[in-house]
Amino acid sequence: MDRVQIKIRAGDGGNGHSSFRHEKFVDHGGPDGGDGGKGGNVVFVASRNQNTLAKFRYQKLLGATSGTAGSKRKRHGKNGDDLLVNVPVGTVISNEQGEALVDLTQDGQEAIVAKGGDGGFGNAHFTSSVRQAPVVAEKGEKGETIDAVLELKMIGDVGLVGLPNAGKSTLLSTVSNAQPDIADYPFTTLTPNLGVVDVGDSDSLLFADIPGLIEGASQGKGLGDDFLRHVERTAVLLHLVDIYNDDVAAAYKTIQAELKAYKVDLTKRPQVVVLNKIDGVDATVIKQKQAALRKVVPARTKLFAISAKSGTGVEKLLYVLKNMVEAVRLREQPEETLPVIRLTEDITWQVTPTKNGFMVTGQKIERFAQRTDFTSPAGVERLRDIMGKTGIMRELERKGIKPGQKIQIGQQSDHEIEF
Repeated sequence: MDRVQIKIRAGDGGNGHSSFRHEKFVDHGGPDGGDGGKGGNVVFVASRNQNTLAKFRYQKLLGATSGTAGSKRKRHGKNGDDLLVNVPVGTVISNEQGEALVDLTQDGQEAIVAKGGDGGFGNAHFTSSVRQAPVVAEKGEKGETIDAVLELKMIGDVGLVGLPNAGKSTLLSTVSNAQPDIADYPFTTLTPNLGVVDVGDSDSLLFADIPGLIEGASQGKGLGDDFLRHVERTAVLLHLVDIYNDDVAAAYKTIQAELKAYKVDLTKRPQVVVLNKIDGVDATVIKQKQAALRKVVPARTKLFAISAKSGTGVEKLLYVLKNMVEAVRLREQPEETLPVIRLTEDITWQVTPTKNGFMVTGQKIERFAQRTDFTSPAGVERLRDIMGKTGIMRELERKGIKPGQKIQIGQQSDHEIEF
C-alpha cells in the first residue's frame, strides 16, 4: 500500500457564551460569557517505524476533536486535542488537485495538514467604555476539511531499473541482506524491495529495486509505472541490461523511453548503465555488446560490465555509485536564506452583483461571517458595523444597492443579511 485517498477533518472551534452575572450583593455584575475552545489540528508525523500506508486502507476519515463552548463566569471552553498521524518517512500529502501540501522526508518531521477552527469570543470579550453590556457572542470557526491523497515515495540512494529478468533482484541480494524473490521467469518481483549496501568500512547506500518495466508501462502495460514514484527521490539510477538480450541497445532505449514518459522526466537523473550476466561470456562478445550500448548511451554516462551473481566487477561499481550519490546529495543541500515574512490573512474583498442583490467575497470578511450567529440580531448588527468600517457598505451603495436587497457573504447561502 503506497497510495491511498482519505478525508482529513480538523476540529471545530467551540462557540462563545453570552451571559451576565446575577449574584446577590454584586452590583453591575456585567457580561461574563467565556470564549470557546480551539479545535484540534490534524498533524502528520514522519516515522521510520512505519513502512506502509496499509493502516489507511479502511481508516478513510481522520478527525481531530472539536473545542467545547465557553460558559458563564468567563470560563474558557476546552481546546480540542490534536490528532497525531504517524506515516512512513517519504510520504507526500496532496490535495484533490494534485498540489503537494506536505512532503515528509525526515524522521520525526511534523506538519499541520488541517488547522482546527478558532473558538468564538464570548460577550465578555466585547466590553468597552462605550459598550458596557454587549450581548454578542461568536460562533466557533469550522475546522479545515481536506480530501487528500497520501503517496509513499521511498527515499533511496540508488534506484535499480531495467527490463524484467535483467538481474536487479540478484544484484540486490548479492550486495545486501535483502531477500527478494529470484527465478528464471519475468515479473518475479511484484513490489519494490529495499536493501542497505555496505561500501567500504564506514559507508552504506540504500538500494531500491523497482519491479520490471516493459515497453508501454507508461500506458499501464505489465505492472505499469506505478512504482516509479519510488525512484523519484533516488540520487542515482542504476540501469541493468541483460547481456543475453539480442539487441542490448533496444533494451536500453525501451527503459529510457518509459523513464522519460513518466510524469517527472527521470532520464535527467544521473545514471550508470551496467551490462549484467557476463559470467561465461567471451570477452569479444562483451566488447561488442558494450560498443553497441555506447552508441545509444550518452558519453557522460558511465558504462560497466558485471556479474551480479558471482560479484565480478561489483565492488568497483559500488565505489563509483557512492561517489556519485555523495556529489548529488551535496548539490541538493539547501542554501541558507533569510526568512520571508508573509501576511497570514488576506484583507482584500470584492463585491459582485447577483440575481437577488450582491455577493461579498474575501478571506477576512468571510471569516467574520463564519463566526457570526445570523439568528442573533446583535450578532448581525456587529457584522454590519464591520462591513461599514471596512468600506464594504460604501462600495455596495456606490454599486446601487436598494433597501431590501440581499447581501450574501461568501458561498454559503445562509450567510446572508438584508440591506
